[in-house]
Amino acid sequence: MTNWNDGYVVDIAYTYGYYPGMNPARLPLAFAFHGLQAPAIQTACELGFGQGLSTNFHAAASTTRWWGNDFNPLQAAFARELAAASGSGAQLEDSSFSHFCRRDDLPDFDFIALHGIWSWVSEDNRSIILDFIDRKLKPGGVLYLSYNTQPGWSAFMPLRDLLVQHTQLAGNEERGLPTADRIEAALAFATRLFETDPVYAQANPFMRDRLKLLLQQPRSYLAHEYFNRDWHAEAFAEIHRRFSPAGLQFACPAHYIDHLDMANLTPAQRQCLAGIDDPVLYQSTRDFMVNQTFRRDYWVRGAQVQDERQRVQALALQSVVLLTEPDKVPLTIQNVASEITLNRLIYEPILQALSDYRPHTLVDLAASLAHRNLNLAQVIDSALMLIGTGHAAPLPPEPDAAIQAQIARRTADLNAYLLQRAALVLPDSQEGDISHLVSPLTGGGVKVDRVEQLFLLAREVCGDDVEAWPAQAWRHIAAQGKRLVRDGVRLEAEDENLAELATQARLFARTRLPLLRALQVA
Repeated sequence: MTNWNDGYVVDIAYTYGYYPGMNPARLPLAFAFHGLQAPAIQTACELGFGQGLSTNFHAAASTTRWWGNDFNPLQAAFARELAAASGSGAQLEDSSFSHFCRRDDLPDFDFIALHGIWSWVSEDNRSIILDFIDRKLKPGGVLYLSYNTQPGWSAFMPLRDLLVQHTQLAGNEERGLPTADRIEAALAFATRLFETDPVYAQANPFMRDRLKLLLQQPRSYLAHEYFNRDWHAEAFAEIHRRFSPAGLQFACPAHYIDHLDMANLTPAQRQCLAGIDDPVLYQSTRDFMVNQTFRRDYWVRGAQVQDERQRVQALALQSVVLLTEPDKVPLTIQNVASEITLNRLIYEPILQALSDYRPHTLVDLAASLAHRNLNLAQVIDSALMLIGTGHAAPLPPEPDAAIQAQIARRTADLNAYLLQRAALVLPDSQEGDISHLVSPLTGGGVKVDRVEQLFLLAREVCGDDVEAWPAQAWRHIAAQGKRLVRDGVRLEAEDENLAELATQARLFARTRLPLLRALQVA
């Protein structure tokens, strides 16, 4: 008989992450770039939603009706709190895959999302999920699937297995040590092992850096990412073998940077790929070229192909908006193998054109920059890069006024709930910053850290009196037993914290607040 958690970590809460690839508003641009027509998404489902942040954001900020499950009752309860706060009507339950996927009252879905879950569940649960997708994904429907993949994990897998083996020592289990303590002991053991200079480390020298990275990461993240009983890293060809019998074919990457081979591959690598006609072999070979560790993909059941005229029109009419202040967008980006330096002659004019924080269609952007010798293709590639690095977002079609007002109310209510949460002193079991709010404009999340959230809350009390914000924010920070950090140094004295908050508040009011207001977050 299996345990109720089915080998999954339960005594450490999952992180409060937001995952933009599950936003259906991102489908049209990604699909059009590859010559495909994205379906309208009216019904959607996330299997294993964790804390439910992504599902709730996408339900509140659109007309899509969302369903979902997570086996952890505490996580599901929090997700339902968010749904109640927004009034989105999202149907979220604490349920096993076995129970949820076999319900006979669920609709058929235009969109089904699994973020990471595929890599962390048993073969029995994988069979249940595959059967669910086969039965419930509509013709033309899209599957979002992110998962650990080969070859990038190949060298790490023996180390991961050793770490898990250490956490499962009989002594640890008999004494009932918490998962966090067992992870800590396993990492200390691995550190001692590497100090002996094992041949494994000599043959895989970059594993020393990987271990250092593990030591720096939150234990709550490590618990769910690496220490579940089931952990898989599958090659793309194996994923294709599993999902193609259900009529699914690979559509395109969900991670926008992966659309741009010019930014990820050398000329020789691009030439090599150009000679490969088979799409499965193409993706498998590309994964070797970038040493892929984690894939985020869209799969489609019956792709609708666009002709070239339809493709160009769909790309040209796509609207985008900036999510970051233009001067904060880095023009040097680290990819898997090297640094990418973005061309200032292209990106600076585009960022300047987007600096009004208003939506712009790509064709209008290209027309406004024609005098800078920029064409539509360059603007499209640049937009994909900015979206892929989190500095811009594609926009969904604008709804009619009544629906727009409804979405605005729901997102405002959800953001108000999250702002109040930022001010709370939470029990240790619930500790975890939520670093996003939801935008009705983009249909998804926008990064807003906890201090910025407290400034927004202070603004509700004090209006635009920026000088009054620090005291309001400090009241909540002090009650939570927290302190600010400046230049890597924790500030202990109250006057130091207030002075730092005053500096941050003025900067926030001058730079971030106009952006958040344009995104209808503030």
